[in-house]
Amino acid sequence: MTSRATATGSDAEIPAELKARIQDEPWARALGIEYLDLRRGYCRLGLTLRPHMTNFQGYPHGGVIFSLADVAFGAACNSHGQSAVALSMTISYLTAVPAGSRLIAEGRQVKQGRRAGFYEITVSTDAGPVVATVHCVSHRVPPRT
Repeated sequence: MTSRATATGSDAEIPAELKARIQDEPWARALGIEYLDLRRGYCRLGLTLRPHMTNFQGYPHGGVIFSLADVAFGAACNSHGQSAVALSMTISYLTAVPAGSRLIAEGRQVKQGRRAGFYEITVSTDAGPVVATVHCVSHRVPPRT
């Protein structure tokens, strides 16, 4: 019987050059996102929420949570070595967490076809509660010439 990890390709390592390119994303660096694990079709990230990442109510801004999920999605769908872009991302925010919380985003490939890829991202605190879930669809684009 094939495990889900094997079926989605997340057991496979990616070339060091590709891994370095993905991890060198300027937006991820600006937010302070840490790459914890990156394999084909899978990415795990960490982010400690800082005071300037809150909204007027004092909770983490939804855009920061979305950005963390988006970076995980981008890394997971581009980990195959073919350029991919987002076609859609649908986020559901499930709970608010205090500023200073540590968030973990886990992106998993559900299915990758020739052009379209389907991914699920879960954002939770390092203590466990799920903060948001994201359903994503990617589109592979031809290489730039």
